Amino acid sequence: MEITVFDDLDTLYKKAADTFVELAEKSIASKDRFAVALSGGSSPKAIFSLLATEEYSQKVEWNKVYFFWVDERWVPLEDEKSNARMTFETLLHRVPVNGDQIFPMYKDGIEPEDYAKEYENQIRTVLGEEGIFDFILLGMGDDGHTASLFPGEKVLEEKDKWVDAYYLKPQEMFRITLTAPIINKAEHILVVAFGESKKHALNEVLNGEYNPQLYPLQLIRPKEGFMFFTDEKAKG
Repeated sequence: MEITVFDDLDTLYKKAADTFVELAEKSIASKDRFAVALSGGSSPKAIFSLLATEEYSQKVEWNKVYFFWVDERWVPLEDEKSNARMTFETLLHRVPVNGDQIFPMYKDGIEPEDYAKEYENQIRTVLGEEGIFDFILLGMGDDGHTASLFPGEKVLEEKDKWVDAYYLKPQEMFRITLTAPIINKAEHILVVAFGESKKHALNEVLNGEYNPQLYPLQLIRPKEGFMFFTDEKAKG
């Protein structure tokens, strides 16, 4: 894990946006495409808003970017809780992306478990049978969860499915998520987590015993390692 500790969040957001642009350029140059899976939350929102500015947006060949999501609350796309809605508002409606290269993690008229299978097929269509994303952006909750891989849930034990959906009792709602096996295949992973509230979980993830049932971010162990952006308040 390559950990970078930032003095202020503006610099962190800028470095994350720079990373997106740099990886997009490299991937498009070598594969003629850049397939990403994005997270929701406040920190990605700030990063997406930055990418939509003229300074950054002109640096990306948006018509060659394929957008997937890391996870989603099973709510309609117009719901304020939707990660996809936030991404559309802050980024996708503001840059020239091809609509058929955007794959929201929600569909009306279908059960979440069935759509998890359909979503995996969509990933295979774009990425092939290897299922290797060019870039995945993750966050970490105060409890050490990432994506919708929450402590103690059965999804943490998944070895075969790339996408899973389940009812999360504490939140009284369905969640749909990429699983650890496909996340760990990605060529590049960036985890963004900062603030005092993350300090305990981050310390356990980095320095504690391996216990992914309690701190699910420990499941993220790609062969090539990954980047982690944080701040002094979280890192301590």
